[in-house]
Amino acid sequence: MPTNGLHQVLKIQFGLLNDTDRYLTAESFGFKVNASAPSLKRKQIWVLEPDPGQGPAVLLRSSHLGRYLSAGEDGRVACEAEHPGRDCRFLVLPQPDGRWALRSEPHGRFFGGTEDQLSCFATAISPAELWTVHLAIHPQAHLLSVSRRRYVHLSRQDDEMLADGDMPWGVDALLTLIFRSRRYCLKSCDSRYLRSDGCLVWEPEARACYTLEFKAGKLAFKDCEGRYLAPVGPAGTLKAGRSARPGKDELFDLEESPPQVVLLAANHRYVSVRQARQLICYYQAESITPTLSSVNVSANQDEELDHETFLMQIDQQTKKCTFYSSIGGYWALVTHGGIQATATQVSASTMFEMEWRGRRVALKASNGRYVCMKKNGQLAAVSDFVGELRAGDRVAPPGKPRPRDSSGSPSLLYPGAGGSAVPRSQGWAPAADDVQ
Repeated sequence: MPTNGLHQVLKIQFGLLNDTDRYLTAESFGFKVNASAPSLKRKQIWVLEPDPGQGPAVLLRSSHLGRYLSAGEDGRVACEAEHPGRDCRFLVLPQPDGRWALRSEPHGRFFGGTEDQLSCFATAISPAELWTVHLAIHPQAHLLSVSRRRYVHLSRQDDEMLADGDMPWGVDALLTLIFRSRRYCLKSCDSRYLRSDGCLVWEPEARACYTLEFKAGKLAFKDCEGRYLAPVGPAGTLKAGRSARPGKDELFDLEESPPQVVLLAANHRYVSVRQARQLICYYQAESITPTLSSVNVSANQDEELDHETFLMQIDQQTKKCTFYSSIGGYWALVTHGGIQATATQVSASTMFEMEWRGRRVALKASNGRYVCMKKNGQLAAVSDFVGELRAGDRVAPPGKPRPRDSSGSPSLLYPGAGGSAVPRSQGWAPAADDVQ
């Protein structure tokens, strides 16, 4: 079953790019390492782990082999240690341009080289001992301020990025990390780039490019003047502050961004929990504690806003999915086949099988029946077959952001080999292997 954690911090995986634009690679044969690969794929992905001894050193584990990089006293390097030992400890020394120098903690020498001539024997840092960090994660994510515990989102009204969101809901909370000239840009959902003064610009200029720094598993973004992004002021405007060292205010978590979808039913109206939200607001106004005891899911709205947007999570084993609403409940199968957004935990009743019918989808509930509409628009899993009206739902993108391609639809990025991403326009009908 999917986990109940909706906000999961991404495991930071990355590639290390040397001065000749080649990636550090861990080979299966002989557990040798080289810097020969021109692109980031499975063998080039590494994970940074803290030293079990609680010291400043870190461990570099090959995601492909599950083994640790080590450097001997003679400078020989390999990736064969199944368990981290003394020779596996390295110190990360960030340089002014954002690149890393890796120094063996027990031996005091620097790691570097080219092609298959890698060693950890240099006594000083030269260009051959500098490494650029290239994240190997899905580039679209949510950004959480560590100090404020609030999510960054685009404020179209104020025309800036704010760290004041309680939940990362809707397309405005989606950020894309763009790797460009060994630095990163933060791209908003309307295809603009965050500049260090807090302005949003259409081109990735120098002041809109940042180097990444890691501190205690968190991320910091350093601009070209050596200052760090942080939420500033009561509204939490995201801009570079005065700090030249990353403190708690300058640290962020990257969180997974499960797809958020809207469903357009066969009656050409959007599936929604809007009426339930209005009822909850009434309860709050009357000082009555609201509950999710009866939140019907209905296809009865003509516009798509937060109440028509659902977070969809897919179980990797069964390929079944859950739908989580903006009012804080999962879709669940209830008595007599009704569908209500009442569940607070994932269970068998919250799982739905999604069958693609061209560009439409049919949803099958845990009772083996298909979800369809009653005359009043309420959804219920009561049909034994998919008819013309039963297969009427289709997946559409939340919101109506600025067009990004010739079709006028925004683009989604789907993970490829090694964490790279491939753009596809929305409205597609994937094969079974595409649903990830």
